[in-house]
Formats: sequence, C-alpha cells, structure tokens
Amino acid sequence: MLDWLLKFVGARLAWFLEKRVRGYETYTPSDPDTLEAIMRPGDILLVEGDQRLSAAIKYLTQSTWSHAAIHVGDALGTPEDGSEPKRLVEVSLKYGAAAVPLSKYRSFNTRICRPVNLSEEDLRTVIDFVVSRLGIEYDLKNIFDLARYLLPTPPVPVRYRRRMLALGSGDPTRAICSTLIALAFQEVRYPILPLVETAQGKRRALGSYSPSEILHIRHHSLFTPRDFDLSPYFAVIKPTLEGGFDYKTLVWGDSGDDPARGEET
Repeated sequence: MLDWLLKFVGARLAWFLEKRVRGYETYTPSDPDTLEAIMRPGDILLVEGDQRLSAAIKYLTQSTWSHAAIHVGDALGTPEDGSEPKRLVEVSLKYGAAAVPLSKYRSFNTRICRPVNLSEEDLRTVIDFVVSRLGIEYDLKNIFDLARYLLPTPPVPVRYRRRMLALGSGDPTRAICSTLIALAFQEVRYPILPLVETAQGKRRALGSYSPSEILHIRHHSLFTPRDFDLSPYFAVIKPTLEGGFDYKTLVWGDSGDDPARGEET
C-alpha cells in the first residue's frame, strides 16, 4: 500500500515538474539535419529546457543548460518503418533512460560538447554503457529526489547548490540526466571536471619545483549539464561554424545597404 501511494505521489510530482513554463525563447534553434551532419557518436547535446524542473536545475547550477543527452550513432540500428533513427540517449522523469531522435530538440537552444582524443575502443565502451541502461525507470517512489525541484529558485547558498542536486539516492536513474553520462565516461576514466590536487614534483637543475596535477574522480551524482560545457576536455562544437561560415553572405533585413559596409552616414 505504501509503495503504491509513494509511486502515485511521485507520478503527480513528475507531471507537475514536466509542465512547460511560459516565456521560453529560442535564439538559436537546432536544425535536426544540421545536427545529423555535425554530431558524432560520443558527443553531448546540452539543452536549455522549458520545464519547471529545468528552471530549478538552471538556478541551482547557475547555467543556461538544464539537460544533457549523449549521441550513440547507429548503436540502436535503423528503424524498419523508415522513421527517424534514435541517435540520443537521455534520462527523464517520465521515461527514465530512453532513446530519442535528434528532432526532439529542434525548438530548443542547444550546445554540442565533444570529448577530445577519446579512443575508438573507449568510445565503444561509453556507448555500450549508456545503451545497456536503456529501459531503467526513474524511481518515482523516491519523493525526496523529486520534491527538491518544486521551488524554481530555492533559497540555497551558492556553495551548497551543487550538493543539493546530489542529495537523495545517488542512483543515476533517480537524479538528473548528466549523472548517467558521467558514469559512462568514468568507465574509461575520461575526465569531465575532476578534482585537481597540485603536488610538488622533483627539484629541477635550476632549483625550481615542477608542479604536477593529481586528478581525483568526482562522484557521478555531483555532475551537472554545465560541467560538459566548462570542461577543458570537451570541445564546444558550433554547427554554423563547422559548416563553413562566411559573414559576407549574410542578408540583413534592416536596410537596403550593403551589409558589409553598413548604413550610409
């Protein structure tokens, strides 16, 4: 009886948190065809969501990005019915770990983050890891994990906000989307935002010390979507620039003058 009640209340909370908020604007909406041409397996698609849950995550992380999905290439095969292939794997309240097509985020502001110099073998391990988690459901009985997002702007000091996201079970199926992706990259020890400890190295001939960096793996529950954007180990890929941008070809609608020269004075 208790399990049924907790699941019912959790489902209602999830329904409330997934409601869209008003006033969402798309400044650089994604084009699925462009994403299809630019994105590679292993790339992370960051999304500026438009849900109540998104508003809370953006506030707690002080970031534009509230959601993350990973591109898995052709790992899921091509649909026999001719429908759009599902290239992304993500975690959501409603569906848990699921595969979705690129077109799902055609009307959202997005950013592509690409792991640099990730070997083919490790890339396959990362993709196999997230694909193996498909179907894992979000545990709606964990009310605490859901209730923490009820306030879009909770009165939490900045230094405690990241910790607030990690409170609860620590299970990637009960936390925000980025924890599953973080776990996948930790499988191959690829850094995202590791804790860095500086230690003194051996003394050189000139008498100076050479500092060396010792990297410590951060717990997966502490990762947020913005960490892939901030990471020095992920490159930010902008489709417009990747496709060969030439500002001379732009047509401006504010005047009939040559856009390269600006308005006559």
